[in-house]
Amino acid sequence: MKILKEKKISETPFRKKVLSIFTKYSNAIPLSIIEKNLKSYNRITLYRTIKLFVTKGIIHEITISGEESNYAICQERCNTAKHEHQHIHFKCKECEIIYCVEIEKFPNIVLPKYKVEQLEIQAIGVCEKCNN
Repeated sequence: MKILKEKKISETPFRKKVLSIFTKYSNAIPLSIIEKNLKSYNRITLYRTIKLFVTKGIIHEITISGEESNYAICQERCNTAKHEHQHIHFKCKECEIIYCVEIEKFPNIVLPKYKVEQLEIQAIGVCEKCNN
């Protein structure tokens, strides 16, 4: 897998399998979906792999209050220093899928006396598929 080499991560069969699960989905997926796609695995190895992928900028974590964490493939510009996303996390209240929705202009928020380094926007509504 090219991305593992680019991020200087050793290519173990388990890491390749976990990464291949992400490539099957165009939306964010919860840990439970990842677990269902693995035949046999060590839970600690899975958690370490997810943490490594987040740290290296391969995937990003999406946390919505009261929900299980979801993960999605990062854009090419993410790296070990920080995740750079110009999108909104949208959760459909009908199908419960979480999407990373790209937007043309991400809002610039200035908070007096604070330095904003990262901004995450979450929206809940009905997705295009469920709305039809």
